[in-house]
Amino acid sequence: MVSLRGERLWLLALRRRFSVGGKGIDAAALEVGMEVRLGPRALLRVEAISLPDAVLGLEGPGLPAQVLPGTCSLVLDPHPRLAPGSVAGAEAIFWASDGLWRVRHGEKTAPLEAGDSLPLPSGAYTAISIALSGAGESATRADDASPLRIVASYDTVQIHRPKVEVFVLVGQLARVVSELATVQQPMAWEELARPHWPHIDDRDALRRRWDGLLGRLRERLREGGLRADLVASTRIGLVELLLREGDVVEDRG
Repeated sequence: MVSLRGERLWLLALRRRFSVGGKGIDAAALEVGMEVRLGPRALLRVEAISLPDAVLGLEGPGLPAQVLPGTCSLVLDPHPRLAPGSVAGAEAIFWASDGLWRVRHGEKTAPLEAGDSLPLPSGAYTAISIALSGAGESATRADDASPLRIVASYDTVQIHRPKVEVFVLVGQLARVVSELATVQQPMAWEELARPHWPHIDDRDALRRRWDGLLGRLRERLREGGLRADLVASTRIGLVELLLREGDVVEDRG
């Protein structure tokens, strides 16, 4: 995945590590001329890097100014947020095509530019221009020292931070965090992986599935501006929630 971090584009591994200069890594800032090997027969070369001066965002009642991350939906229940993808029943759906943004609200589809307003019963949501220097910072800060309140309910996990919208995990990703929240001590990776794939007997195959799941979980944390090492793993195969002073875990599973 290519993602904006500050004012630079980074390549992030989702399933397995890639290599740059013969070294296996899971994240690298892109530079012109860089060669990235994804596998024995897959080599990428960075020919050019082009970034705009500003990107399109949205703000409105209960929704702090934030970048439109791609195809996403404005959902108001239980709180205003931009949910990834096209969500059934959303107030509005946003997407980009050929460099232009569009919005579908009700039965109408229209172009979307900075300054356009989307009136809703709860108030108007406005498209805004966000300078690139600020676009990647708020959404991807990994050094945020604000305390976390992690509410784990098995199939869903909510992570609360001061002055930031609630970050939500669902499905498999939520179950991993919920299990760690319930035990509140390091667990072997196999204990966490086995409930997800009980039919896989081959341990190496199970480990590959687990590595993919852990990679997706860490990427979702990065997308939410959280530390990827919130779910930390050791070289001896243990996994735990890496909490800082002030962090609180509520197990509601």
